[in-house]
Amino acid sequence: MSNTWKIYVLAVTSFLVGTSEYIISGILDNIADTLGITLAAAGQLITIFSLVYAIFTPILMALTARMDRRRLMIYSLSLFVIGNILAFVLPGYGWFIVARVIMALGAGMVVVTALTIAAKITSEGKQGSAIATVVMGFTASLIIGVPLGRMTAEAFGWKSVFGGIALLGLVAMMVIFFALPHTKGDKPVPLLQQLSLLRKRKVAVGLSITFFWLGGYSIAYTYLSPYLLTISGISDKLLSGVLLIFGIASLVGSKFGGYSTDRWGVSLTLIGGMALHIITLILLSLVTHSYFGVLFILILWSFAAWSTGPTQQYHLATIEPELSGVLLGINQSMMQLAMAVGAGIGGIFVEKVSLASITWIGAFGVTIAIVASLMASGSNSKEKSSNLKEINQ
Repeated sequence: MSNTWKIYVLAVTSFLVGTSEYIISGILDNIADTLGITLAAAGQLITIFSLVYAIFTPILMALTARMDRRRLMIYSLSLFVIGNILAFVLPGYGWFIVARVIMALGAGMVVVTALTIAAKITSEGKQGSAIATVVMGFTASLIIGVPLGRMTAEAFGWKSVFGGIALLGLVAMMVIFFALPHTKGDKPVPLLQQLSLLRKRKVAVGLSITFFWLGGYSIAYTYLSPYLLTISGISDKLLSGVLLIFGIASLVGSKFGGYSTDRWGVSLTLIGGMALHIITLILLSLVTHSYFGVLFILILWSFAAWSTGPTQQYHLATIEPELSGVLLGINQSMMQLAMAVGAGIGGIFVEKVSLASITWIGAFGVTIAIVASLMASGSNSKEKSSNLKEINQ
C-alpha cells in the first residue's frame, strides 16, 4: 500500500472518531426522548466526552510517548471500539455516560497518534499536506458523519449509530495492523514543561481566542437540532439535509480561512470571521419559519465559524515556532475543553432560561474572542514597533 493510501486510512479513522463526538448534537432530541431525559441532560454527553478528551489526552500521550505508534493506534482504537459497543448494548443514561468516557479516552489518543504517524511516514516536504488530510477526515465527520448519523438513527434507532461506528472501528484496526509500518515513538516532553507555556502572556491570550470562539460556537451548535426543529420551524424530514449543507459550508469556510490568512493576514481574518459569526447567531434568533432564510443564515454561520479554524492554528504556530507542535497539541485540548464548557453552559440556559437564548449567549462568547484577538493584534504591533526601534538604534 502506498503512503498516500496509508494517509487516507488514517483520515478515515479520524472521521470515525469525529463522528462519535459530533453525532450527539445531530440526534440530541432522539436521545432525550428515548432515555427520558431533558435536552440539557443529553447535551452534557458532549460536555463529558470533550472534558475527558481535553484532560486525559495529553496525560496519556505523555505516558505512552515511547510506545510504537502503530501499536498505540491499535490499542487506542480498541478502547474507542469498546466504548461504542457499550453505548450500543447497555441501557440507560448512566451507562451511556460510562461509554462516552471510554470513547473519549480512546478517541483523543487515536487522533493525536494518527497525526504523528502521518507526519512520520510521509516524505520530506509533504508532512503538512499529510496532516491536513488527516484533519480533513475529522472535519468531514461534521459534514458527512452528523447528517448520515441522523438518517441512520431515524431508520434504525440512534443506538445503531454507535454499533455501526464500532463495526467500522474493528475494520480500521485490521487495516492498520496490516497496512501501517512500525513507527517509533518520540522523546517525551514532560507535561509540566508543556503547561509552562501557559505562563506566557501571548500564549495565554492566543489560547483564549480558541476557548471563547469555539466555546461560543458550541453553546449554539450542541443544541442545533432541537433549536431548528422547535425555534426555527424546520421540519424533521428536512433536518438531515440542512445538517449536510451546514457541514459543507464549514469545509468551504475552513478553506477560505486558510486563503484569507495568506492574503490578508491573521488579524483581519480572525476578527472579520468572528464578527460575521456573531451577526449570524443573532440573525438566527430573529429569522424563523422561513426555510430558505434559516438555511442561508446557517450557511453563513458555518462558513464564518470555521474560517477561524486554520487561521487560529497558524496564529498559534507562529507564537512559539520552536515549540509549535506542543502548542498545537495544547490547542487541541483547549478546543475540546471549549466544546465541553460550551455544551455545559448551553445546557444551563436551555434548562433555566429557554432554548431560544443559546444563540445570544453563543454570540457573547465569540465577542470575548474578538476582544482577545484585538489584544493579541495590539501586542504584536507593539512588539514589531519595539523591534524596529532597536534596529534603527
